[in-house]
Amino acid sequence: MPTPPPDVTPPFASDGLAHAIIETPAGHRNKYKWEPELGLFTLSSTLPAGAVFPFDFGFIPGTTADDGDPVDVLVLMDEPAFTGCLVRVRLLGVIHARQTDAHAEDQSNPRLVAVAEDSRDRGQLRSIEGLDPALLDQIEHFFASYHALDGHSFEATGRDGPDAAERLVREASRR
Repeated sequence: MPTPPPDVTPPFASDGLAHAIIETPAGHRNKYKWEPELGLFTLSSTLPAGAVFPFDFGFIPGTTADDGDPVDVLVLMDEPAFTGCLVRVRLLGVIHARQTDAHAEDQSNPRLVAVAEDSRDRGQLRSIEGLDPALLDQIEHFFASYHALDGHSFEATGRDGPDAAERLVREASRR
């Protein structure tokens, strides 16, 4: 019997923490993607030598973003998780962005920023404003260069705190 897809998990736990499913662990060049029709994670792309994901990257299950995929989330953790790991996270905020897709269509594609519930290194964080602005600039640069590899553009257009991130998830879970 095939494994049920991660999107059966609600986006929020009863205590208000969000659920995140890790697709690509921090420090990895390989980008993985959940394929619901297969019930598996597949290799989506590989970054060039020397480039790696700076933090765990995944999605919020049970959501649909404007691009048709689940809402993206970058999870700050003390150590990398593994592909398919469900992590309970506190939403810190959102990096709003515009990007072009493979058909050169411009669309909104925000990136949530969250911290793992039990993080020892960053567990005190409650908002994106608590992060070093230079780190946020580097995260935005990573996404811009990651998308440029495929000939797409990614432009960060602003940042908002945890309330905006939660609203985004709730709207995406209603789709």
